[in-house]
Amino acid sequence: KMRRWDALYPHTSTTRGTVKDKPNLKVEEDVSALRKAIEGLGTTEKTIIEVLTQRSNAQRQLIAKAYEKATGRKLVADLEGDTHGDFEDLLVALVTPPAVYDCHEVIKAIKGAGTTECTLTEIFASRSNRQIKAMSEAYLAETGKSMIHDLQSEVSGDYGKALLILAEGKRDESTNVDAAKAKADAKALYEAGEKKWGTDEGKFIDILCHRSIPQLRQTLVEYKNISKKTLQESIESEMSGNLEELLVAVVKCVKNVPAYLAERLFKSMKGAGTTESTLTRILVSRSEVDLLDIRAEYKKLFGYSLYSQLESEVSGSYGDTLKRLCGQD
Repeated sequence: KMRRWDALYPHTSTTRGTVKDKPNLKVEEDVSALRKAIEGLGTTEKTIIEVLTQRSNAQRQLIAKAYEKATGRKLVADLEGDTHGDFEDLLVALVTPPAVYDCHEVIKAIKGAGTTECTLTEIFASRSNRQIKAMSEAYLAETGKSMIHDLQSEVSGDYGKALLILAEGKRDESTNVDAAKAKADAKALYEAGEKKWGTDEGKFIDILCHRSIPQLRQTLVEYKNISKKTLQESIESEMSGNLEELLVAVVKCVKNVPAYLAERLFKSMKGAGTTESTLTRILVSRSEVDLLDIRAEYKKLFGYSLYSQLESEVSGSYGDTLKRLCGQD
């Protein structure tokens, strides 16, 4: 029995996304436009892009249901059959409910040879408790297995320890800041790293993965007062590898999730070759959450708009779809 994903994954009401509900949605018209585009000679990609990017995810679910009722075929299967490569992945992502999409990205990151840690780091550092809960319920429904359990066999060491704490989605959510505790935590971190020969990673993991975001913001301030270095600088000089990347990502997300994701987008387009999977994941998963803020941070950090960077880095129907999602600032 399928769970109702929309019930399981309510959208936040205060959205800073670029994609909103389309007013006066006409599901039947959208279905017949998609059918024409898919069933006609040669797929009319323009129509598909237009319909899917200009509707919210909840509306795409209604369209997909009506499409299946009208044709006896699943919309996602038709899209997979008619398109390919990055464009196909992007369209499939758009018609997948957000919690299920996150769960598919986690499955992709842990299956096959080798684990893609950078994907796991991005997802678990940037998602809220509620998103992580919804993702693990989707994971259980899709695979019949527990997400935490599957992750346990794929990640190890201190990195694994930290990731598994984050993957429980149990970070403290209180908004009260305890100033004395922030001072004490900052001191404990200083003594576990900068001040000692060898680093006590466990202390960093415990504090950074459990404390609330407002509490950690205050701790960052206190840390700088004691150490004269930022906590991020200390982590970068004391640690290495996947653990360093994860804890730095957590610190960046404590400060500003949209800025962290803007930087991930920038890196995915910089240098030789573009990492399309990262572009797709961030633009789709944040399109109804905080993509407007990501755009603003991108401009602030790099001096030009995300849209203009997409224009020069991605092309074809794939590029057109991403640009429609991003919108021009």
